[in-house]
Amino acid sequence: MELDVASGCMLVLMLMTTGLTSTGAVPAPTSLRTLQGASGCHMAQFKSLSPQELKAFKRAKDALEESLLLKNWSCSSRPFPRTRDLKQLQVWERPVALEAELALTLKVLETVANSTLGDILEQPLSMLHHILIKLQACVPAQPTPGPRPQGHLRHWLHRIQEAETKESQGCLEASVTFNLFRLLTLDLNCVASGDLCV
Repeated sequence: MELDVASGCMLVLMLMTTGLTSTGAVPAPTSLRTLQGASGCHMAQFKSLSPQELKAFKRAKDALEESLLLKNWSCSSRPFPRTRDLKQLQVWERPVALEAELALTLKVLETVANSTLGDILEQPLSMLHHILIKLQACVPAQPTPGPRPQGHLRHWLHRIQEAETKESQGCLEASVTFNLFRLLTLDLNCVASGDLCV
């Protein structure tokens, strides 16, 4: 039974990557008691990042904020509202939300890196890709059907998907920039802590 539950989580995270970036479809997740219970899942290492990693992200965030001052941007929605808290989600929903958050963050920052801030963003982008790979490794290969996202999770996934298709690049850059340290210190820690994030 444990294998079936873990297998469902694998499908969820794979579908999120494809669904949010190409089809816009909402995947069907399966409940997972603890993220660390999945075979090959090693998220505990991300409960806190090293001072060197945080320094690289701080440097990138400062550069992004400086570049935003030169741009005329405004947002009609907030992909990452202040009231959002992964603790409001069930344990199995948290990696789904984090994966969507990471996917949008990477997509936006890669666009910025290709145009202006490549050197400054190189290390942070590498770290974010590493986190995403480790997160996706928490998902086994055999899919099982499960319930569709409901409540807070469904609302958050919809907001991220909608922002990606409707908001300007400047707005997305601002949203990702201002959310970066929340992602790294709160959301990532909560997923890495599994049942202990309460």
